[in-house]
Amino acid sequence: MASTYVNNLRLNEMATGDGAGTWGTTTNLNLELIGQALGWGTRAIANASTDNITIADGASDADRSMALKLTGGGQACTVTLLPNTSSKVWIMENATSYTLTFTQGSGANVAILAGETKIIATDGGGSSAVVYDLLTDVNLAGTTKTAVLTNAGLLTTATLTNQGLLTNQGDADFSDDVTLKSDSAVLGFGADTDTTLTHTDGTGLTLNSTNKLCFNDASQFVQGSSATVLSLGATDEIDLTATAIDINGTADISGALTNATAAVKVAGLETIYVPAGAMYATTTNGCSGLTQVELSNGPELNVLDFEADADHFAQFSVIFPKSWNEGTVTFQAFFTVTGTNTGTVAWGLSGVSIADNVSNNTAFGTNVVATAKSHSGTSNDLNVSAVSGDVTIASAAADTFTYFQIMRDTSADTQTGTARLQGIKLFFTTDAKNDS
Repeated sequence: MASTYVNNLRLNEMATGDGAGTWGTTTNLNLELIGQALGWGTRAIANASTDNITIADGASDADRSMALKLTGGGQACTVTLLPNTSSKVWIMENATSYTLTFTQGSGANVAILAGETKIIATDGGGSSAVVYDLLTDVNLAGTTKTAVLTNAGLLTTATLTNQGLLTNQGDADFSDDVTLKSDSAVLGFGADTDTTLTHTDGTGLTLNSTNKLCFNDASQFVQGSSATVLSLGATDEIDLTATAIDINGTADISGALTNATAAVKVAGLETIYVPAGAMYATTTNGCSGLTQVELSNGPELNVLDFEADADHFAQFSVIFPKSWNEGTVTFQAFFTVTGTNTGTVAWGLSGVSIADNVSNNTAFGTNVVATAKSHSGTSNDLNVSAVSGDVTIASAAADTFTYFQIMRDTSADTQTGTARLQGIKLFFTTDAKNDS
């Protein structure tokens, strides 16, 4: 009987009486082929869409090697493992630049991407043969160490120790803790790793650049918007539920500040109204004394009359709150004219602050005249001047007694009648929350 090669490694199985005097040679060759089947080999893949890896009958052949490095190629290729009756395990390294798909029959195939290695097996099922990926659903129960690990699907592990690069192209499912054990470790996100979290030893984690940590959607976030500014963003509101909030710096609030539904008073522009009744005519070039004017209806007026024949003056005093910023002030004059002349009236203001143990006999600062205001032409109509320019108060300081001098500048107005001053409104600025 002739020798046969029906075993999985295609070894020579001699029949009874076959190969007289050559059994030793054949047996030795079979042992060498078994060794080859347990070893490493290399072969070139054709630059074609299909190729065959065929285990030779009873002869040395790299295709028999358990670990087989595949080189060459030039395009994606379907490789048929022959004969299709051979059941065998291969460790296939795809060293080509293209995907290699391994088949043996009409059953399932296994694709190995360029540069990757897989352990595959054939079932030798003939025309319906199947190729298996043996590391599918592999369970590594102990400690697994790797220099570079690339995962294309779900990675589930009890203990994974990676001493190099871990690349995961799919999901990673950890049932317990995940620890990055090096100081300054970086956790990157995105195809181009545009977002990173960096560990700072003894401090915490740093989100890179001006990237945002978002909640719910991109409109709600925490962001280091610059090297010195931390931004909190929300579409509607930011709700701080702590019972006490400690702010150790200046709070710049561009919107309304409320307590429940009531607005909270904050430092800024303030006003003081000074009625004519709180003023007095100067001794030299003074206006008239306080006059009470009865009208046919409604309120009676307390006014100081300023004639049109020359500049006349009156004075008053205020004590600004300690929260005053000691800066300039502005004013508006409230006045009327008894008559129908529509000429303008111009009002000027100057001031001086007197501190404790300082002489009251101190000159006023520069007089500032507001834009002249036309009378309506109707007797006893109220006239309100425009807000003046900045009035610099001489020797301005906190905790001082401040005198003001109001005057009618007839050289800057055209009203022929008497201007009757009812009062002025002072505008000043505070820069403290209270007077403590």
